[in-house]
Amino acid sequence: MRLTGASVAGTVSLGQARLEAGAGEVALDAETLTVEGDVLLRDVDVLGWIGLRGARIAGRLDLSHARLANPGDAALRASSCTIGELWLRKGPPMAGTLNLRRAQLDVLFLEPDVVPEEVLLNSLVYTSLTPHEPAERRLSMLERDGEGYVPHAYEQLTAAYRRIGDDHAARLVQLAKQRRHRGTLPWYGRLWGYVQDATVGYGFRPLRAAGWLTSLLVIGSLTYGLHHPQPLKADEAPQFNPVFYTLDLLLPVISFGQEGAFAPTDGYQWLSYALVLTGWILATTVVTGITRTVSRQ
Repeated sequence: MRLTGASVAGTVSLGQARLEAGAGEVALDAETLTVEGDVLLRDVDVLGWIGLRGARIAGRLDLSHARLANPGDAALRASSCTIGELWLRKGPPMAGTLNLRRAQLDVLFLEPDVVPEEVLLNSLVYTSLTPHEPAERRLSMLERDGEGYVPHAYEQLTAAYRRIGDDHAARLVQLAKQRRHRGTLPWYGRLWGYVQDATVGYGFRPLRAAGWLTSLLVIGSLTYGLHHPQPLKADEAPQFNPVFYTLDLLLPVISFGQEGAFAPTDGYQWLSYALVLTGWILATTVVTGITRTVSRQ
């Protein structure tokens, strides 16, 4: 069926239609189609591909209960189109690629169970995403993008969650974005990424840094409480305090006057080096995470 360039003032209704063109062939060619109403493809059975590139549908493109199959190629080609509402629901997964690159949608009604093994979502823009699903269910869709890591897709999903007030899901999406981006970096970038992830979750889990600092503070305080380092100048050194001495090592900016007055030896000196280095790493990652959060807001 060919509707290329057609202009329809009302609604196109093909409910329960069966279109068989064969795998790799066009079943419904509707590129640059303009429809003032809806395009209803409910419960259709299609073998071949549906082409809607550049189409403009003011109302709803309804593919509820649809069975689309075009193995090895795109089952639905809806790139660069403008649609009021796109409904993909209550049907089996597409047997073929879902191509929504550069499409602009007001409402995307997309159930995760309908999403095929490969999608193309680069530059897809949508205002509302429904139904509400946990971030983990939506993230698996982004991982299937045939173009690999697509930052724009993560930003769109983050914005959709923020519009409905689900900040927790939005943070999970941003964390997944940073982890996916890490795989595109050289080895030293990946190494630094693993450090940020383990310490503060790229700034999205700041309490993790507090846990690290507390653990290191306990280790240092117990160690130096049992083995006091010798003062550099016995007549000028303040009374030794293992807690504040460890804090002096861990916190790169704040000074309690303990670190410069005492000098540990042997293995305890190496422990002090490790605490200083870890403190700098934690401080840097915390600042990086805060900067990233502030720049997003």
